[in-house]
Amino acid sequence: MPSQIKMTELPGSDRSDYSPVPAFYASIPVPSENEQEEVAVPLSHYLWVLRRHLWKMLAFVLTCVLGAFVVSARMKPIYESTATIDVDPQAPSGVVGEDAAHSGEYFDSNEIDQFLATQIRLIQSDAVLRPVAEQYNLINGGEEKAQNHKTEQSAVDAPVSLAGLKVTRPPNTSLLLISYRSKDARIAADVANAVANSYLFHTYDLRIHSAAGLSLFMEKQIDELKAKMEQSGLALAQFQKDLDVVNPDEKTNILSARLLQLNNDYTVAQADRVRSEAAWSAIKSGSLGAIESSPQGESLAKLTDSLNQAKQRFALVKATYGTSHPEYRKAASELAEVEKQYDDTRHGIANKVEAQYKESLSREQMLQATVAETKAEWDKLNQKSFEYQRLKQEADTDKALYDELNKKIQEANINAGFQNNNVRIADLARPPLGPVAPNIKLNLLMAFLFSSLLAVGTTLLLDSLDTSLRDPAEAGRFLGADVIATIPADRSASQLPRPASTLATIAKPQANLLGPDKAIRKGYDSGFEESVRTLRNTILLSDFENRLHSIMLTSAAQGEGKSTLAAHLAVAYADRGKKVLLVDSDLRRPSLHSKFNINSKLGLSDVLTGEHSWREAIVGIDEVQNLGVLPAGLGSHRAADLIGPRLSTLLDEFAKEYDLVILDSPPLLGFAECLQIAKAADGVLVVSCAGKTKRRAVAEVVGILRRLRANLVGVVLNQMTHDLAPNGYGYYGYQGKYGSEYGHATKS
Repeated sequence: MPSQIKMTELPGSDRSDYSPVPAFYASIPVPSENEQEEVAVPLSHYLWVLRRHLWKMLAFVLTCVLGAFVVSARMKPIYESTATIDVDPQAPSGVVGEDAAHSGEYFDSNEIDQFLATQIRLIQSDAVLRPVAEQYNLINGGEEKAQNHKTEQSAVDAPVSLAGLKVTRPPNTSLLLISYRSKDARIAADVANAVANSYLFHTYDLRIHSAAGLSLFMEKQIDELKAKMEQSGLALAQFQKDLDVVNPDEKTNILSARLLQLNNDYTVAQADRVRSEAAWSAIKSGSLGAIESSPQGESLAKLTDSLNQAKQRFALVKATYGTSHPEYRKAASELAEVEKQYDDTRHGIANKVEAQYKESLSREQMLQATVAETKAEWDKLNQKSFEYQRLKQEADTDKALYDELNKKIQEANINAGFQNNNVRIADLARPPLGPVAPNIKLNLLMAFLFSSLLAVGTTLLLDSLDTSLRDPAEAGRFLGADVIATIPADRSASQLPRPASTLATIAKPQANLLGPDKAIRKGYDSGFEESVRTLRNTILLSDFENRLHSIMLTSAAQGEGKSTLAAHLAVAYADRGKKVLLVDSDLRRPSLHSKFNINSKLGLSDVLTGEHSWREAIVGIDEVQNLGVLPAGLGSHRAADLIGPRLSTLLDEFAKEYDLVILDSPPLLGFAECLQIAKAADGVLVVSCAGKTKRRAVAEVVGILRRLRANLVGVVLNQMTHDLAPNGYGYYGYQGKYGSEYGHATKS
């Protein structure tokens, strides 16, 4: 047995699951599970997957295209006809009234888009489509009738929607395209035109009904306003009647002028009274100057002059004549006469001034009373005029509102019939010459595109769901172990190659070596044999310390090809001049004896039970020098149980005479003796069938070997086919270039 090998732990998610690996293989990077998930799949892998299933994908795409062609060819032609409607977003102007003085209102781009979107929804409404559907019998499931009365009644009651109708708006225009599809070209054109006319009439009816509803509402309002106007008119007339004036405004103006005149007269009379009172007061005081200054004082002034002259003359006569003198008496008589006139005149002026004063005072008092009476009348009338103005203003306002509202109603009724010109049919639909569906070219193109995408997606999905080992690089990442060889699938795999050293010397017939399964075959032109020699060299070059004296070949399940590979590997080692012992340790289903056409009655089971020695059980192969085969013999449970305690001793004995012992063991999963064989062998080679063995099963085998601290040499992907080898991996990469030349050289 080899010396103790230093072991190294593998990183993992849990330290309890760490599996020791020999230090010799510890240098190989083993990615953890998280690292495996983070490794991106290269693009070349997807390209390889697509190339692998290329013919299947092409067949699927071709089938889909042919199916689309057949379906499109069997479909009935569908015709489409389009009617064009010009919708003016500008609000229409009125014919009479204030709306006729200016053009319609303009909208910005957003408002125009909203307006046209509203019109599109209006065209698709039940009010527009129902008359057309009833006219052309399109209500009951398109152009077909309902199956029963209940379905028919439901279809009639439900909102109408035409499946073949399409309303679109060309960009940057105010046009609406009403398109309808039908199996009849004439029906397509008629329905499109009918929908356009129905929409036109519906918009007209909307305006008329809206105007009629508004008029009805306004008529109710105008009746109420008319009653209010009549009530305010009656109140104004009753007020005029109670006021007993025709026009309170004019009466107020007359009283104002009269009061102003009376105020003026009263002021003048008051001034006259003051002057008369002053004159009367002066005269009452006896002041001669006051009398003379009065309007009648001129005559008194003349009398005063006459009186002074008479007094002067009397004084002169008195001085000249005596009292009895006639001149004296005459002068005295004249003086007395003048004095009498002076006194009478003075008393007359005083009485006249007094009379004027009393007259002025009486006139002033009369004017004062008249002014007060007139002012009271003016105040009373002025107070009532405010109430009159209020009633008159209310009556005038009600009348003006009534007249204006009546005018607006008449204008609205007139304008409603002329404001529908913003919607018009620009182009009627005509029956088309050719159908729009089915579009065979478009259908074939869409079938090709979708089937191609479906084929590629399905292929990649199935590849991602495939958990078998196929790609060596992918297997190495998942298992954390090296895939040291890929063995191609070959019909000659069941035939053992002849060693090169015997090809030139052997001349006798080979019939005795060719058993029922043609165990031995001439030549080295097999790709399988070349891959086996590559595996042999890989093991030899990696074992630079010459520590591998025994190699166990195992697998995860039956049928992986490990027995055939063990036989070929033994022959390949023997061809190198190594003494090789091939041991069939599968005591349950042995197969090596059939491959070499040898007797299997005596074998490993007899050696384990001690009935025979191992030298007696080994069979030499004449055609393969340096190769000995130890068959399994007749299997028994007792022999299988003895593998554990006896195998290590046997391997030590084998190592004394043989350079390499190859152990063909049962599958590792489910057989207890495999664990003991793996523990005793210097190295373990795990064989898995490419494209068949599940990654989880191989990973479980690798995990068990690491927990046993067995020396895992590597994993071999057996039965690798060309479609499973990405990018010409392994043998397929150079077979085309060198295969023919190599085969010709060996044969020559």
